[in-house]
Amino acid sequence: MAWGELQAGACWASGGCGSPRRGSCSCCRSCSRGCCPRLPRPIALPTNRSSWCTVSLTAHTASATCWNTSTSIAPFPQTHPGTVVTVLDLFDGRESLRPLWEQVQGFGEAVAPIMAKAPEGVHLICYSQGGLVCRALLSVMDEHNVDSFISLSSPQMGQYGDTDYLKWLFPTSMRSNLYRICYSPWGQEFSICNYWHDPHHDDLYLNASSFLALINGERDHPNATAWRKNFLRVGRLVLIGGPDDGVITPWQSSFFGFYDANETVLEMEEQPVYLRDSFGLKTLLARGAIVRCPMAGISHTAWHSNRTLYEACIEPWLS
Repeated sequence: MAWGELQAGACWASGGCGSPRRGSCSCCRSCSRGCCPRLPRPIALPTNRSSWCTVSLTAHTASATCWNTSTSIAPFPQTHPGTVVTVLDLFDGRESLRPLWEQVQGFGEAVAPIMAKAPEGVHLICYSQGGLVCRALLSVMDEHNVDSFISLSSPQMGQYGDTDYLKWLFPTSMRSNLYRICYSPWGQEFSICNYWHDPHHDDLYLNASSFLALINGERDHPNATAWRKNFLRVGRLVLIGGPDDGVITPWQSSFFGFYDANETVLEMEEQPVYLRDSFGLKTLLARGAIVRCPMAGISHTAWHSNRTLYEACIEPWLS
């Protein structure tokens, strides 16, 4: 069963070339440009019984194509020959509604051995809700070795929009009053509420959000400094999304843009979390480590099966 909108997305992990602090490859961080030898890297794929990936953060590497289980592996021999594939299958279907911190813990336990077997570094490609799980994972893992974190149509600054999925989950609520559910202890038990971001009730969001406000550094907590340090270990942050997504609202959330109180979209550089550098965005941009790849004409459920998107926005950052 394909859950579609704002479900737990897919995340893939594989070995990438490391920097001097990550292994024996003593070269520049841009080793994808040829200053390091290319070696086969481990890949993990989602088990998938539908036409597209339904796992929240499944590890996989080198390719965002995931049409179905019989074809999703096809691009790997072409672009990354010799890569070992590992399958992870967690938080499928209704389980994707589990609280995101629970999913972060589960996938952290699954991804850690993959990282341990790839001392030169790994890549993460994280789709939809899985992009938030990935970002939280990179914040809480003290010794992660992620070179490229590729966020594929993920609501990184939150979601504020009616979708069929929300109507199924909360049939009596509209986006204007969903805060009454999401900003309650009961509501925070649902993954979608963990990143529901109502621009008209910012105080309630900051006080009630048990996930997004924390990983954004919008609310003080004792781990904020350590989480920021961990996140800044990432070699490169690649942000992908587009105006025809149809689910992520506003679509600029995929690039850390979001609404102000008047529902005018403010871009990343205008966001308080960027201006305060609360979790490292400003630092990453200053060191040239943020890549933005907007692409029109792709709907939300088609991002991970679009070969043009893969070749333009993903494959260049995987070597």
